[in-house]
Amino acid sequence: MRALVAAAIGLAAALALVFTITTVGAPPGETSPKPLLTTVPGPKNQ
Repeated sequence: MRALVAAAIGLAAALALVFTITTVGAPPGETSPKPLLTTVPGPKNQ
């Protein structure tokens, strides 16, 4: 029973955090048109 209560409290806290972030919204501004590089470019053999 304690585990069920703990899970319910954790779920409620997680949902509250998600709803808070959703309500606040994204910060104003523009995104960069350049893509982020996730790997180091290597030599092109082709």
